Amino acid sequence: MRVPLRAIAHSRSGDKGNTSNITVIAYDEALYPFIKEQVTEEAVADYYSGVVKGKVTRYNVDKLGALNFVCEGALGGGVSRSLCIDNYGKSLSSGILTMEIEVPDRLANLLRTNAMNNEAGQ
Repeated sequence: MRVPLRAIAHSRSGDKGNTSNITVIAYDEALYPFIKEQVTEEAVADYYSGVVKGKVTRYNVDKLGALNFVCEGALGGGVSRSLCIDNYGKSLSSGILTMEIEVPDRLANLLRTNAMNNEAGQ
């Protein structure tokens, strides 16, 4: 089944200058391998094409079931230099949770159904 990341993970973020740091953390260790396989540097760069102008580097934090992405050239020059409203790390980390990935049906009991309902506008 195809689900939004928010049904299987949460995120944290930070920003420094023109670089955004986005961490995706699996709710359950059984879900982490599917996140790790599908939420790649290339997938994140493609997802944020037009927003992230530089390199995307992924760091695996396997013991925590987390992926940390460092996105360069992501903040329109940086918080104090950008003319964009709320184009900072927090909005990018929230946005990543709308990315959809494939998860086996057998793990449906691990999904956060409220997150899926919110995504569908219910």
